[in-house]
Amino acid sequence: MPRRREAGPGPTAVARLADDLRRQVLTGELPAGHPLREEELAAVTGASRHTVRAALARLADERLLVAEPYRGVRVTTFADADVVALQQLRGALEGEAVRLLCEAYGTSWPAAVLAPARNAVAALAALPGDDWPAVAAAHAAVHSALVAAAASPRIAEAYARLHSEVLLLLVHVRPAYDVALLAAEHLAHLDDVQRHGPVAVRAHLDRSTALLLAARR
Repeated sequence: MPRRREAGPGPTAVARLADDLRRQVLTGELPAGHPLREEELAAVTGASRHTVRAALARLADERLLVAEPYRGVRVTTFADADVVALQQLRGALEGEAVRLLCEAYGTSWPAAVLAPARNAVAALAALPGDDWPAVAAAHAAVHSALVAAAASPRIAEAYARLHSEVLLLLVHVRPAYDVALLAAEHLAHLDDVQRHGPVAVRAHLDRSTALLLAARR
């Protein structure tokens, strides 16, 4: 008699568990380097081992978790070189998006093109400074809106794959940001990229990288 194949994890259950674990990682509830064990998660959540394994794999694909042979799965940690490399990749994608925008609109972009990024800055400015995960998410949303304005699906897709990792970096390495100043800086950045293009992107992210590295000291 043929062996019955065990059913795989349901997509809804996997998504639900992945969402919950992602929230815990991105709020710092699960700190950098924290181990995540299948058996424990299955016991605590009531999910099957298959569901837990699939959820962990999803978050590893987002680079929120790291899976290593003989060491298991843990929350991602950032070395200085990781910070620099991630910022460089962001700069390459954002810079190309801004180059396309400058090519299309010159040094004065239409209000409709800028509206989503300006709205994201306004949402950032309205946040209280004591909710750092929310501030980090709003901060990232400004940059995502700027990239999306270029209307390049491939660039937007590549940038979206960095989203969770960028949020994790900002949560783990909290720079000395005042929310009002951060919002004002990004409002000015929207003017700078129109006038100076990718050069302004590099300057902005170079400053950001320096602050992130200083916060680790």
